[in-house]
Formats: sequence, structure tokens, C-alpha cells
Amino acid sequence: MSDLRLGAVIITMGDRPGEVRALIDSVARQEGEPVEVVVVGNGAPVGDVPAGVRTVELPENLGIPGGRNVGIEAFGPAGRDVDVLLFLDDDGCLPNTDTARLVREAFTADPRLGVVSFRIADPDTGRTQRRHVPRLRASDPMRSSRVTTFLGGASAVRTRVIAEVGPLPGEFFYAHEETDLAWRALDAGWMIDYRADLVLTHPTTQPSRHAVYHRMVARNRVWLARRNLPLPVVPCYLGVWLLLTLFRSPSRAALTAWFGGFREGWATPCGPRRPMKWRTVWRLTRLGRPPVI
Repeated sequence: MSDLRLGAVIITMGDRPGEVRALIDSVARQEGEPVEVVVVGNGAPVGDVPAGVRTVELPENLGIPGGRNVGIEAFGPAGRDVDVLLFLDDDGCLPNTDTARLVREAFTADPRLGVVSFRIADPDTGRTQRRHVPRLRASDPMRSSRVTTFLGGASAVRTRVIAEVGPLPGEFFYAHEETDLAWRALDAGWMIDYRADLVLTHPTTQPSRHAVYHRMVARNRVWLARRNLPLPVVPCYLGVWLLLTLFRSPSRAALTAWFGGFREGWATPCGPRRPMKWRTVWRLTRLGRPPVI
């Protein structure tokens, strides 16, 4: 049995007390050493949680990456008090009791494994949405593989990765923050795995349910490119996504919001620029997702 120390970060806006309790209970049922849990109230009270669960209540909503970064720091600088952090959506649940054990085994077996992305399945149908499989080609969600990004609310990250490449980009607030961290991790030589046998149940939803979706997806896409890609790749990446957006024929309101976000991405600071190495571009290509899409 691996002796890796696991922690879990759950962020909530205080509107899902029953779901949060069910998620915490599912973490408590995991085999092996207990997983320490921190719940971050993102601009809202956390509410009642079981004894032993730590809470942090923020006076304002810092967004998904900002809230998770606060949760990371609750485990010490860059989460150093544990070896691996689980990031779990507050309306999800771990249906299997061996998830923590399998996570420990995965990170112990592969010292260059930096991130593991779980399979998200609807609790009623067992179906995994296409957008929850972090591969470019449509493929069997039951197949595990090496990938180039991960699902932020159903994942495990080695804290050495955070210490080495930095935390999630808090300024993103919502959308693409996982890819930003994934690209930095891959550029530093870490690996990312999608594991179909590690399951988080989560109700089927559409990301466009969020009012800010189209604007932030576009803005953060530009920021992602400006921060991480070699200059010759930036127009290719953003040009492809512009064409894909037009091809998908969103509503006029959605398209207006998208172009507003696209302009905002160029007009506003994106944080530090650290372009990935060309060998990382090639590595992403070999893994099936060149950084032009």
C-alpha cells in the first residue's frame, strides 16, 4: 500500500449543502488512510460539514481557479502538507471506495505522472458526455490513455507539479484554467493520464448554462494562447477556434458575447508569458492534440 498523503479540495457557493455532504461522505468511505478534506466557501458560507473537515470562507467569489488555489494553500504553500490533491466538484460523488487507493497506486507507480483526470459519469444513466473525455478524437470514454489536459472538478494533481509550475491561473475565473496548468506541467516534463476506472458521478449538464460562458471561453482562450504558445502558433490556434465557433452557429447573443470576450482577451493583461518549448509542441502533437485546436 502506498503511503502517499492525499487531500481533497471542494469549492462551493453554499447552494448545494446536501450534495456537498454526500461528496464528503463518499471521500470518507475511501479505503486506506483518510483523505483530508478542505471545503472552500467561494463568497458564501460553507454550512454544516462533518467534524474533522476544514473550511475556508471567502468574502467574495474568486471563481473556480481562485477558489481552488485557496484550497491548495490550506494544505500549506503549494499544498506541500500532502503529496496529491483531489479536486472534486461540489455536486459530484465518488461511487467507488477504491478511488483513493487507485490514485495512490498510480502516482507511486509513475514518478513522472503529474495529473490524473477521472471519468465523469451521470449518476442515473452512467453516460459520460463527449466533452468530459479529454481527447481530441471522439473515442470510447471507457478507454484510459495519456492526454494533454484534464477535467478540473474530477482530478488528482501531484503537489510537486504545483510547486514547480505554479497554481491555477486565478485571473481566468472560469474556463480553460485546467489547460493552462496542463500545458505548463507538460512543458516541465510531467505526464497527464485519463483514467476511465476512476469515476466521479455528476449530473449531465451543459457549460452554456453559465451566463458568462461564451465571453469567458473566448477571453480565456486568447489569454491561454498569449501566455503559453510560441508566437507563430498563436494565430493558428486562435484562427482555428474562431472558425470552429462560427461553424457551430451559436445564437446571435452568444456570438456577440464570444466576440466581446475575444476582444477582451487581447485588450487586457493575461498574466506572465512563458511560451512552451517547441519540443512540447511536438509532444502535444504526438499525444494527439497539437496546440492549434
